[in-house]
Amino acid sequence: MLYGIMKWSTLAILVLTLVLILRKSPAPDVPYNADAGARVQQKFAAADQAKAAGEPAEVQLDRTELNSYLHDNLALAGQSEPRNSETAASVDAPQARVAGAQSDPSIAVGGDDRAAIEQVQSSVKDVQIDLDGDLVKAYVVFDFHGKDLSLELDGHLGAQDGYIKFEPVAGKLGSLPLPQSTLDAAVERLMASPENREKLKLPSDIADIQVTNGQVVITYR
Repeated sequence: MLYGIMKWSTLAILVLTLVLILRKSPAPDVPYNADAGARVQQKFAAADQAKAAGEPAEVQLDRTELNSYLHDNLALAGQSEPRNSETAASVDAPQARVAGAQSDPSIAVGGDDRAAIEQVQSSVKDVQIDLDGDLVKAYVVFDFHGKDLSLELDGHLGAQDGYIKFEPVAGKLGSLPLPQSTLDAAVERLMASPENREKLKLPSDIADIQVTNGQVVITYR
């Protein structure tokens, strides 16, 4: 009787886990503004001018500007190029690396298998970033064998020794909450991987990046 109870209990737990994973969590309500991407370009240009004049430079992006910028410049699954190819072509390499690192879905993948990580990256269909106080909240939808799955990651964004640092505080795969230990181990392995570490390297002229009062603040040297 005990064996039967344990068997059916285990089966029920597995079924429930599968159902929660396959059930996408709702996407954050993040506004999009067609003019916000242009404002981001202007802010980066102003920072470049300040640096050239030897003055302190800082760029602050709210969630509308950040998501509009990503919306216009990210090439996702089913797209041969970013949504706004002309804007993407005009973005210089340092700015592109910052945006790419912030939205890199490999943050959500455990292990150090480069092929598996690239497969997940190539199947990403949507990326949305919300900002709440000092937290960055990433929402990613990706195709897994023909089924759309969602991944949520909440954490603190920062910089350490010239690299982006991400400290997860919560996460969900579909509607299934992920244990803190799993999140910590996955992020630690990814950041320790040589391939991913290069992707997380900040341009040499960026001193710090963090989320403060619902804004991404990029500080230049």
